[in-house]
Amino acid sequence: MQTKSTLHHKQPPPLELITNQTEARIDSRLLAEHLGTQHESLFKLVSTHQADFEELEKVRFEIGPSPDRRTGQSMKFALLNEDQAYLLLTYSRNTVRVRELKVRLVKAFRDARMAAEIRKVEYLPTYRRLHNEVHALASGSPNEHVVHTNINKLVNKVAGVEAGQRATAPLAQQSMLTVAQALAASALQGASDHYEGYQRVKRALQALEAAVSHPLHLAADKNG
Repeated sequence: MQTKSTLHHKQPPPLELITNQTEARIDSRLLAEHLGTQHESLFKLVSTHQADFEELEKVRFEIGPSPDRRTGQSMKFALLNEDQAYLLLTYSRNTVRVRELKVRLVKAFRDARMAAEIRKVEYLPTYRRLHNEVHALASGSPNEHVVHTNINKLVNKVAGVEAGQRATAPLAQQSMLTVAQALAASALQGASDHYEGYQRVKRALQALEAAVSHPLHLAADKNG
């Protein structure tokens, strides 16, 4: 597979995976950008050797916008799992660029696996604990669901996660969600009602956000 000259190659976008609760995949359009090759030739390679790729799982073909959004055209692309992505790179010449991409893919998929493990082992238990505490305070209120939602918004804010994006959040944000939920659950204990509980959670998470944003400053104040 021939690549373009890298003399005037623009910096490719971040190597972000498409994740859900069960797996992570890489967009073939993104791989083409990182390889410095035309997506058309990369996609043809996947199509030509589709049987090889489907030894590793069914290839997901989808239709989406071309990387050159100025054309307004759509194109067919593939979402490849970890093994399929590595197989694709074996069809490329083992250049410095390809080797660097292999290392980055290894790290990206590793982080995705770690994020999924944190979600199962740490995030979900703290989520249940937090909302059990919320239920204990807000049970009987006609607006209990609003209380749960508002607490979730506070947690999302400190973790930097948009609503509905928790399941696919990267490793660092999964870790922060877990910490924030555990802290919020502890803050709720002893509150007289859900109004006081909300204020306690808000203060606790504001302190966490400040500690994360200015760790060196806080450490200097403590030591001073």
